[in-house]
Amino acid sequence: MKRIFSDYAYGEGPRTGCWWNDTCAVPDRPSLAGAHSADVCIIGAGFTGLSAALHLARAGKKVILLEAHYPGWGASGRNGGFCCLGGSMVDDGTLDARVGRAERLAYRAAEKAAVETVADLLGAFGMEVDRHSQGETQLAHRAKDMEALRAEADRIVQNYGVEPHVIEKDALAGEGLAGPFYGAVTTPVGFALNPMKYITQLAEAAQQSAAQLFHDSPVSRILPSANGYLVKTGHGEVAANQVIVATNGYSSEDVPPWLAGRYMPGQSNVLVTRPLTRAELHHQGWSSDQMSFDTRNLLHYFRLMPDRRFLFGMRGGLLTGPDAEARARRRIRRDFEKIFPAWAEVETTHSWSGMVCLARNRTPFVGEVPGSPGLWTGMCYHGNGVAMGTLSGRILADLLQGKSPPHYPAAMRQPLAKFPFGRSRRIVMPPIYAGLMVSDL
Repeated sequence: MKRIFSDYAYGEGPRTGCWWNDTCAVPDRPSLAGAHSADVCIIGAGFTGLSAALHLARAGKKVILLEAHYPGWGASGRNGGFCCLGGSMVDDGTLDARVGRAERLAYRAAEKAAVETVADLLGAFGMEVDRHSQGETQLAHRAKDMEALRAEADRIVQNYGVEPHVIEKDALAGEGLAGPFYGAVTTPVGFALNPMKYITQLAEAAQQSAAQLFHDSPVSRILPSANGYLVKTGHGEVAANQVIVATNGYSSEDVPPWLAGRYMPGQSNVLVTRPLTRAELHHQGWSSDQMSFDTRNLLHYFRLMPDRRFLFGMRGGLLTGPDAEARARRRIRRDFEKIFPAWAEVETTHSWSGMVCLARNRTPFVGEVPGSPGLWTGMCYHGNGVAMGTLSGRILADLLQGKSPPHYPAAMRQPLAKFPFGRSRRIVMPPIYAGLMVSDL
């Protein structure tokens, strides 16, 4: 495998201390051995791969899913658990210029449909995922950002057909959202969940629908064959008519080779505190169950979970290795204490990091790999993969069956463009991050 970070980034080190793994057990499943055949072989057991596996298996397709570790080992089991609108990093003006107003609205409708897709799966399979939060709340970290959020309210109505709740600065404490903020806007779409519980139960649902899941089966090559593709692992192979690559930020430059230079992994860090007491919550003035984030470009995201632990996340560092990981964990703790000073003495019981995945055009890509009929991918959700990854898996399941997905906007059909500098493309990130940090002041 050819990857752009050091081996440490793809090992157990960044995952050590992940709270979600303490909340549910990972079932044992075999690794792939010997020769197998399938209608569809899926690489990667995250939100995209498992959603595709579930929808294809329920449609009667023979599905084999190969996972290098276990479901949720990568970003799907390490994130903040925000099932929310998003998936891209482009504003309405950029989308209008790129695909037109109608297709911009189609993309926004897909964002909303992505949240609904997760909610439908939770209901259909009776998944218990510690769900909470009525939509998501964005908090202004500067006075001028509150002016922008008031204007944002009209855009929310136009794009999503829902009425946002504008909260002025003097009303924040009454909403249980006290902090160094200048107001907020709540969009009543989305909810928070335990991502590891969701991904584990999604895997169980796919397996119960007759999809075959294999753990500890990293794919080394995808080879064209007379009837489709031959997918090889260290100890086995799958002959499949069609293949889905759903590895996102943990992708390799050569599986398939087309991916080389077309995605940018980026680190994100998360910490979780011990359960907070009622007195501690009162002292800080934060009692809301809303999943929240601030208006920074390099944003912070946070939420009070049902067991009263507090989750706090932010963009991680640009380097990998034990020392870089330790620095990133110190940095996130520093920012946590700055925003919530009353909790400066509250212990961090868990802290970890994982990879989000960015595209050069800053929108997801879901579709067939150019020049490779029957080879598909869905990736680049820009830190919002819980909902958008789930929808992308459903879209891929429709496409592989020759169906027209209900939501498949033009913005998601544009193939990934290459970043400059190939495998050294990380060098573009420090100046970008520096500029974003300055603009956030």
